[in-house]
Amino acid sequence: MRTLPTVVARLIDRNPQVSTARLLEQLRPPPHFSSVTFDTYVPAADEPTQGAAVAALRAFVARASPAQDQSSQRRRARRWLRGGAPPEDRPGVYLDGGFGVGKTHLLASTWHAWPGRAAFGTFVEYTHLVGALGFATAVDMLCGYQLICIDEFELDDPGDTVLMASLLGRLVDAGVALAATSNTLPDRLGEGRFAAEDFLREIQRLSASFEVVRIDGADYRHRGLAQAPEPLSEEVLRVRAEEAGDEAVVTLDDFRQLQVHLSTLHPSRYGALVDGISAVHLQDVRTLTDQVQALRTVVLIDRLYDRGITVVASGVKLDRLFSDSMLAGGYRKKYRRALSRILVLARDGDTDT
Repeated sequence: MRTLPTVVARLIDRNPQVSTARLLEQLRPPPHFSSVTFDTYVPAADEPTQGAAVAALRAFVARASPAQDQSSQRRRARRWLRGGAPPEDRPGVYLDGGFGVGKTHLLASTWHAWPGRAAFGTFVEYTHLVGALGFATAVDMLCGYQLICIDEFELDDPGDTVLMASLLGRLVDAGVALAATSNTLPDRLGEGRFAAEDFLREIQRLSASFEVVRIDGADYRHRGLAQAPEPLSEEVLRVRAEEAGDEAVVTLDDFRQLQVHLSTLHPSRYGALVDGISAVHLQDVRTLTDQVQALRTVVLIDRLYDRGITVVASGVKLDRLFSDSMLAGGYRKKYRRALSRILVLARDGDTDT
């Protein structure tokens, strides 16, 4: 393996520390969704569920008038739990749909439109927050918000199931509204990844908190676009990185070394890992066959996409990043969403040639 040039930055040399203060400060939509609104979401004309989702979320926000305090929200939530309220009075709304239909756009729009104090974060950011603060402190802190937005809601292990069921239950009891996105219906979270039937009570408790809003449609990121760009040779990749590094902060990393480095960082630190970078160059990309490495890579891709960081690579084509068995397994929706996102970033890098 050839030594990478020292004139170009490397992700593997970065070891960001994310303080508790930063964890709290970043509970807002990422840069890619910093100014989205319901009006900037354009429903597909042939997909009525998309327009219906916008209407449902507008109504969800409208029910939270500034004059409505959390005690009234708490009373509504308890009426629902006792079976005395209609479905639309559930304390949470859950956007279910395939990748590329604009769920994160709509979740961020909900955050922007909310009349009170709202928090926005990914599932992994909330679980890390609980780990950093402790459960009781995290509950107290999150109860200071009127709305908690949870992007990419997935239950990957039993510990997360129990943790999130307990956390969201406490928030609902305190009158906090919930909004979440996922590629999986709430009563099927964890299916195909662990013995979900052993945690059915916790999963059903989570499911009961949400009014499900289904969003259908094709992946808007790939409408009419070509397939994955051809990978560059290692020499051309190196030259591209060196030339781009004269004008911006770019990185060049060996893909296998990067995988080792990612294993040393909690996924909640991946955003800080790529902050301030305009382009990531990956040398000798290989198809991932290890599930743990693949899931870490999904989180990294999400943080690159949040920040609009272009990706340029050598090795295999990026649409072969995950093995066929992974694309057919229990995490297939995560992997397909990650492919959808990284191919957009790779095409952005391809247009810069």
